Amino acid sequence: MAQRGNRRREVGTVISDKGNKTITVEIRRLVRHPRYGKYLYQSTKCYAHDEENQAKKGDRVEIMEARPTSKTKRWRLVSVLERATV
Repeated sequence: MAQRGNRRREVGTVISDKGNKTITVEIRRLVRHPRYGKYLYQSTKCYAHDEENQAKKGDRVEIMEARPTSKTKRWRLVSVLERATV
């Protein structure tokens, strides 16, 4: 069987788990300002498919690219790396 292409994997924090089988994940990265050199955080919001509704708000999760599941979902949950502390 032919090898599929490598899919991007990202680690982020769940900021919403209100949808059924959908989580919203915020991916933060450190970027250097082009002119002033100061380091700033930039964030990206991704919608990921969570089949068993196992991720909760505040969890650190690993997601990977997938074929479109809906109009906005292009990622799927791989694993929950760290549970949120209550």
